[in-house]
Amino acid sequence: MRQNETHQDAQAITPQASIMSPMYKIGVLTSSDMGARGEREDTSGELIKELLALPDYEHTRYSVVPDERAIIEQTLTTWADDDDLDLIMTTGGTGLTDRDVMPEATRAVVERLAPGLAEAMRAFGLTKTPMAMLSRGIAGVRGRTLIINLPGSPKGVREGIEVLLPVLGHALGQLTGENRGH
Repeated sequence: MRQNETHQDAQAITPQASIMSPMYKIGVLTSSDMGARGEREDTSGELIKELLALPDYEHTRYSVVPDERAIIEQTLTTWADDDDLDLIMTTGGTGLTDRDVMPEATRAVVERLAPGLAEAMRAFGLTKTPMAMLSRGIAGVRGRTLIINLPGSPKGVREGIEVLLPVLGHALGQLTGENRGH
């Protein structure tokens, strides 16, 4: 609040500021063999859509794909290049099994890594469970699209988004040109 501004004045400004904030186009990609076959409900992908919702985020793409690197790479590339998404949030495929290939697929398509995002999510996760150190998720940029890997569990998704929310708007603003300052 500015020095000469009253609390009521600050409240009056807030709604207008939210109306003027940019809406970012988002895609949610779930990597799950069972989910792709319709044998498991995608609770993590649905949670991402719930937590990153209007008015700030418009969901324009959503898909559940099998844990196949080529399919994941093609989807990420199409969404970033052709569909011009601002943000792609992935869930699943970040563990240690031979079918967990989301970090490798993401690394193959991003042009620049954003390691601080994944590091912050893992650090926060470690305050909750030692299992967080097993997550191999990464984050990076392809063109003007930010791609972030979240764990496959709803708990991991919730905690990851909790960590990301304070910086996500600023990061997306820099990529889209809406926010060039610091």
